Amino acid sequence: MRMHLTGIGLLLLAGIATGCNQPPGVSAAAASMPAIRTPVGPVPGPTVDPRRPQNPLGGNPSAMAEGRQLFVRMNCSGCHGGHAGGGMGPSLRDVDWMYGSTDAQIFSSIAEGRAHGMPAWGTKLQDDQLWKLVAYIKAMRTPDEPDPPS
Repeated sequence: MRMHLTGIGLLLLAGIATGCNQPPGVSAAAASMPAIRTPVGPVPGPTVDPRRPQNPLGGNPSAMAEGRQLFVRMNCSGCHGGHAGGGMGPSLRDVDWMYGSTDAQIFSSIAEGRAHGMPAWGTKLQDDQLWKLVAYIKAMRTPDEPDPPS
């Protein structure tokens, strides 16, 4: 038992001795570890934009027309206005979108919903119906828009 205590005592003494060569507040263990740089704030994502799915029904005139029918039938116009010009919900005819205006981002907004009132439709509509809504929304302000406002 005496040898064991002597060994521990020697280790403690060695630790104190090596710690004396360090700046104040830095232990020997901390001094022997490599510096770890922890980023402060948001950590940047990948440098390459991940490939987002494109609407498989994009540019399809019948899908756009069915998207318009879904827009009316699901009462999207109750919040976004009759031709999506805005109301209680934001205009879908604008060029600047808070959650993004790519096909995948619009799909995500419809499917998952958004804060402050946009319900999630992903559990109530099938993916092809969501893509038809995206096709209709993307057709707004273009010559291909079904039933444009007068």
